[in-house]
Amino acid sequence: AIGARKIRTAAALHDVGKQRINPAILEKPGKLTPAEFEIVKTHTVLGAEMLSGVEGTLGDMAREVCLHHHEWYNGKGYWGKRTDDLPYYVPFVAISDVFTALVSTRCYKAAWPPDEATDYIKKQAGTQFSPELAGVFLWLVEHDKRVSALFNRR
Repeated sequence: AIGARKIRTAAALHDVGKQRINPAILEKPGKLTPAEFEIVKTHTVLGAEMLSGVEGTLGDMAREVCLHHHEWYNGKGYWGKRTDDLPYYVPFVAISDVFTALVSTRCYKAAWPPDEATDYIKKQAGTQFSPELAGVFLWLVEHDKRVSALFNRR
């Protein structure tokens, strides 16, 4: 059975493939070149390969999350898959990954305020994210104390 614990574990492994990407590219302070971006995209495949020895449902889930956490609702993500064609947990990980990236400081950008990040999620509903999933995520950020506390919203 697929439970929340397995989803959390699979989600925690979503970027494991970045271990095999040159740190000079991952830590580049400016915009990536098209060639560098193509290299970064391979972290999805590398992560799934790294987890090839993990058996059972958890292994299947983790590989699926690694491969497809950059797919979009409209099919314009890394590998052109629509999120509706993926297991239900993959787009949940994807939206959480985007939100976390937006509200976090990175070598190439400052952290966004949570309200700007939620505005981005709203604007991307129907394009990058399913409208239903975006709505659920935004509701959780606003109303679930466990989630809102992570972003100092209450």
